[in-house]
Amino acid sequence: MPYVNIRITREGATPEQKAELIGGVTDLLVRVLGKNPATTVVTIDEIDLDNWGIGGLPVLDYRAAQTAKEAGR
Repeated sequence: MPYVNIRITREGATPEQKAELIGGVTDLLVRVLGKNPATTVVTIDEIDLDNWGIGGLPVLDYRAAQTAKEAGR
């Protein structure tokens, strides 16, 4: 019984987008590993931006630094 946990930032993913993620991951496991979709579990955790970090920075600071870096090119 596969269990897949998807973690995304809480930035407004719609129910339709979440359903597409769940269906797509399930289909991938069926196609690649031959898993039974009836016993495949997919969960989605939405994480507040305050609780998400990249490269040692809170995600908003990281994004700002990346934007500044790209603007300086």
